[in-house]
Amino acid sequence: MDNASKTRRLLFRLGTVLILIGICAVMMIVGRGHTVYFDNKQLEYNGTTCECPYKIKVLVKDEQVANLKAKERGMATTIGQNFAMTLKITQEKGGDEVVETYQLKLPYNMDGIVVNLPAYLEGLPEEAWMSEFVPIATESTAEDEEVPGGDEFEMEDLGDF
Repeated sequence: MDNASKTRRLLFRLGTVLILIGICAVMMIVGRGHTVYFDNKQLEYNGTTCECPYKIKVLVKDEQVANLKAKERGMATTIGQNFAMTLKITQEKGGDEVVETYQLKLPYNMDGIVVNLPAYLEGLPEEAWMSEFVPIATESTAEDEEVPGGDEFEMEDLGDF
């Protein structure tokens, strides 16, 4: 093999690797999945109290994903950093329903994102209405754990001999 073909082969290989790295970088940003949780819970932030509306219906891509009354939570999954939701808000029982569409920029570094809708609707800063979902680990008790095979020293009543 001559020197020109070796150089050409090396350039094609390097070009292929760079293209693959570029595709991976784009897919990592665009294809990132998120679970977004919606809270309709009262929140107090710096002396400001955000009261819950009576009912909030959350629609994502024209599909209803949550119907939240006070102190309830719903969720939706999405791919990408941009999140669009339509909220149908009823402030009080029997009141009129107001429909609004909102766009959120989701942080790349969070998998589960909790959005407090009353605080978001009040226009509070992002750190007030957005937080990371952290599941609570529950401790299992001895009663919850099932022992396979039961008691190994279990004695049967053999009766009289």
